[in-house]
Amino acid sequence: MSNFFFRIFLLLFSFITQCFFAHSYYADGLSDGTLKVNSTNIPVKIYSTTELEDLSDFANRETTNTLVILNKSNLEAPHYEYSAMILNKFRDKNYQFFTKDFKLIGTNVSPENIETYKYAVKVNTPITGSESVKLETPFKIWDPSTGIHLGPITLHFYSLMFIFAFGFGYILMTKIFKIDRVNQKYLEPLFTWTLIGTILGARLGHVIFYQPELFKEDFWSVFLPISTKNGLKFTGFSGLASHGATIALIFTTLYYSFKIIKKNPLWVYDRLGIVVSLGGAFVRMGNFFNSEIIGKPVDPNSPFALLFPQQSSEYGITVPRYPTQLFEAIGYICLFLLLWALYRKTNKKYQQGWLFGLFFIILWAIRFFVEFLKEPQGDEFIQFAGLNTGQVLSIPFMIAGVIIMVISKKFKITEEENAKPE
Repeated sequence: MSNFFFRIFLLLFSFITQCFFAHSYYADGLSDGTLKVNSTNIPVKIYSTTELEDLSDFANRETTNTLVILNKSNLEAPHYEYSAMILNKFRDKNYQFFTKDFKLIGTNVSPENIETYKYAVKVNTPITGSESVKLETPFKIWDPSTGIHLGPITLHFYSLMFIFAFGFGYILMTKIFKIDRVNQKYLEPLFTWTLIGTILGARLGHVIFYQPELFKEDFWSVFLPISTKNGLKFTGFSGLASHGATIALIFTTLYYSFKIIKKNPLWVYDRLGIVVSLGGAFVRMGNFFNSEIIGKPVDPNSPFALLFPQQSSEYGITVPRYPTQLFEAIGYICLFLLLWALYRKTNKKYQQGWLFGLFFIILWAIRFFVEFLKEPQGDEFIQFAGLNTGQVLSIPFMIAGVIIMVISKKFKITEEENAKPE
């Protein structure tokens, strides 16, 4: 057993060391890789951006042995003329174009083939179509498709993760109500109020804490999944904040507790915390698919180094970074397993508020520490003692968790009382 804990200690020590000491500087926003052409290894500089203007500027640079990862946003049909002009600039600078499978594209760019362009490569000796080409890097490259294409409709992975979060949450809460012998009629309104609180609170929280300018610049985008800037466009809710969702859930759950199920709100919060832990993991996986809420630059040789070619320019240069979305997701899964075990194997579910207090402490502690590795999400309007907005907002929630655990001793109930509405 001692060897087991020693290995866990070494794993955590290695993780912390990598997180805090593996940062590296990338000159001009370029990463290093190796292009294997048949049996020849060619060191190349790797560049990527989601901004067409930045891509155009890079085409004007005098470079050698360079590989540019092209993004879907660089090749969208509405901007075809501008995109084609930029690709032709690269061609004039002796770049060759390849598909995602590194098949040489020998034809000129056209509306029919522009979406097949994935790499622009410039090396001293031009590559022929018969040569085998492969890119090798010390880091991984995360460049997934936007979603599942069903004819003219695309089911985005971020939306799919939200569906999983609420779907599995509903299934899990159904099981919890059965265990507690609570009438299933109380489940539907809980799901409804949780959905309203999560979406509305998360959206308002993001805008208030990170993008308050939207209230003036694009008011309707605050409440609707659209943008009215530069024409009407469906965007989905691209900015959601967990702090805002938490605050809204507290109030919607109070209404549900007093007006509908008529139980102590702490009883509801205890069980909701279990579900939210699992749902939070799915949401962070959605962020991972979207290449958002990414981490700070990291040494390319770090086992945590990941390149996000589709990352927004708001995070800075496109270089290997920490996959902080996965760090949080793993933390939330561990929290879910802990809360579920305590709920099933102990009597803590009868000490109303104890599980919820523990949930608050651990959830926001995970968020607090992972924030050290994250890039800022928009402008940091709240800062204190070197802490960013997410960390400052997490501290009151952790303190609240401690207080709730302490006062939970006053709200113990019996197993019989647990099954009855108050």
